[in-house]
Order: sequence, then C-alpha cells, then structure tokens
Amino acid sequence: MTQLVYDGTFDGFLTSIFEAYEKKLQNFTIVRCTAFQPSLLGGHILVPTDQGKSLRVWEGLIKKLSRRSRNDVYKSFLSEIPEMEGMLTQFMTYVFKSSNNVEADVADRRVLAVTQTARMVHREKHRMEAFIRFQRMKDDVYYAAIAPDFNVIPLLVGHFKDRYADQHWLIYDKKRNYGIQYDHLSRTVTEVSIQFADEASHEFLPESMCHEEEAQYQRLWRDYFYSVNIGQRNNRKLHVQHVPVRYWRYLTEKQPAER
Repeated sequence: MTQLVYDGTFDGFLTSIFEAYEKKLQNFTIVRCTAFQPSLLGGHILVPTDQGKSLRVWEGLIKKLSRRSRNDVYKSFLSEIPEMEGMLTQFMTYVFKSSNNVEADVADRRVLAVTQTARMVHREKHRMEAFIRFQRMKDDVYYAAIAPDFNVIPLLVGHFKDRYADQHWLIYDKKRNYGIQYDHLSRTVTEVSIQFADEASHEFLPESMCHEEEAQYQRLWRDYFYSVNIGQRNNRKLHVQHVPVRYWRYLTEKQPAER
C-alpha cells in the first residue's frame, strides 16, 4: 500500500486526492506528516501542496455536491479524528464515481460518516461561539484561550469578525498552539503562534497582564451571576446538559469569586 504524505492542511489533503487520481493508484492511504510512519510493506510519496491541484478537486466537488455538503467535507477534515483521511477518501471516491448526487443517500456508511462527523464539529463550533470569554489586556487586545475537541478556529472567524468588528481581539487554541488575531483598524485576520510565559499558560491571564479595569469587570460579572442565581431552583443536570463541565474553565462566572 502506498502512503501519500501531506502537510496537514486542507489544500494538502485535496492535492493528495488529485495525485492519487492522476497516478491511478488503486491501493493507497493519505497520511499527514505528523502521523507518518514508514512501512515495510509499501512505499510512500511526499505530496507537496499545490493550490492549482487542490482547486481542481474542489471544483469537482462543486459540480457534484451542494454547498452544505461541501462544508460538511471541510468540517469533517477539521475534526482531526484518526480515521478522517480514510473516511473522506472513501466519501470523495463515491462522489466522483457516482453519476447522481450522493448526499441524500444517508443509508450509505460513507455519507453517514461525513454527515455525523461534520455535525459534531459544528456543535463544537457553536459552543465555542457561546462560551468564549474575552479578557482585556493592557494593550487593549481582547484575548480568549480555548482548547476545543476539534480544530474549529477556522470556523470562528466570520462570527467574531462580524460581532466584534470594532475591537482588536485574539482567540488562541492552546491545544493546537495557534490562533487568529483580528485588527479592527485594517479589518484583517491573521494566524498567529505564540510562546507563552509560565504565568500566562492558563485559560485566564494573570492580573499583571490585564487592563487595570479587567479584574473589576470580572468581579462585577461574577457578582451579578451569583446574585441572580436562585439556589432553590438549581437543576445541575439540565445546566450541565447546556453548559458541559469541560467548558467551565473558560467561563468567568465559573471562576471562584473573591469575597
């Protein structure tokens, strides 16, 4: 079996699909470079990302799939689950070989796998939009740290760019060590990678790195949260259903209040 080794990007994955078709490979797997291990039973091909080849594959999907299904392909790629490349390869092979639109064939395991994976990623993206809490830093940058189950950073750009268009903000994925930064003056979004000092390694920045008013705002929000809470009507089961415990570490209102 031939292993097609790519750089881990979506364009790199689509380029690998193109290479497999161009070389008429019958028995192959697509592996990102960080997971690649040489095999004694087969060779490997290093696939450099080619925007032109990637675009040709994407244009092929445009002809075969609706926008929603194409988005499902991208969301499934962002899941980063171990079987993701194989799942998408099987799905796309089915798409290109079929003369009909396959996305309605929900009984097919390949279609079902992509649909269900995309749904999980979309749910995580939706939760990040709801649970992200910004902290105002001394340089007036609004900072938020996250560590989502899936790589949803690319899916968050539009939401926060529209909602906080007049602010300079930074959302950082500490699990994958990269983030997105929005400059409200130039209205541009850039990808960044940061080496954090020990004191800034947690979800909430130390007070020394925050704007002088930030600590006060956090205390006011926690006080408000606790004051409107009616203890006798607490329903923890329902609360955890809507706000899973694994997200509490990012929420200002879930941090211990200073009394």
